[in-house]
Amino acid sequence: MMTFPDLHKDIPHLQRLLAQRLSRAQDPVQPQSYALSIQGQPCGHVFTPALQTLRTLQDIQIDDGQRRVDLNPSTRTVTEVLADVAVALRADGRVPFWRDEQLDVWSKAGQSLGTIERGVTRPLGLLTVAVHLNAWSAQGQLWVARRSLSKPTDPGRWDNLVGGLVAAGEEGLLALSRETQEEAGLKPAHLAQTSALRNIVLMRRQLPEGYQREMVQSVSATLSADARPVNLDGESMTIECLPISTIIEMLEEDVFTLASSLIILDDLLYRALGKAPELPLG
Repeated sequence: MMTFPDLHKDIPHLQRLLAQRLSRAQDPVQPQSYALSIQGQPCGHVFTPALQTLRTLQDIQIDDGQRRVDLNPSTRTVTEVLADVAVALRADGRVPFWRDEQLDVWSKAGQSLGTIERGVTRPLGLLTVAVHLNAWSAQGQLWVARRSLSKPTDPGRWDNLVGGLVAAGEEGLLALSRETQEEAGLKPAHLAQTSALRNIVLMRRQLPEGYQREMVQSVSATLSADARPVNLDGESMTIECLPISTIIEMLEEDVFTLASSLIILDDLLYRALGKAPELPLG
């Protein structure tokens, strides 16, 4: 792993930036939300606007006194019931975007309870897992991408070169390999000095459509000299390789997505300090 001794003088400044970003990534659950359990396993928090829809569905019990929603299928699978939930929430205008992508529904114990449409995770406060690639050049510059203006979240903001959600039944490294091909046109052979996949932070954010709980994971790698990242899926409008001084200026200007800011600051401090900063993972 490349180290950046010149960053030593910037450590206090980077730590302040990291603290500022963390303060925006640790929101409590909205006060009026109901705790969600599936077959007795706690797994999320139902956003109040979604409750009216859930009251009309089978296999769902709502306890207003305890502020609880329990999903207990009798003859159907959890995934079948969650499919009905997703369709009903979409029909009632509670789903801001529909992706036709299935994600695992995780219990607090880390067990997959079923799968659900990606666009419904926030109205139900379900945990998602996102993988990102911090891609460095051999000269110590960072490859970054600017998100397309058509993206439903954070359009036009700067981001890691690669990032995306882990699909249902998918391993994190496999998801990262898929996203790296789709978003940067790169193959595993283009990545050298690759770190292990690390949990960076558990982001918690109150959003207009519900509550985001997202485990942000990252891999850091140096791209080979012949690597020329090119976006293939239309989700980025430009890709650039920038010196650290410019990256820090962009962090100060707050032009990166929140997740990518945390990942980049974690990586910079890791390389400056020789150890990872301690970020909240639970």
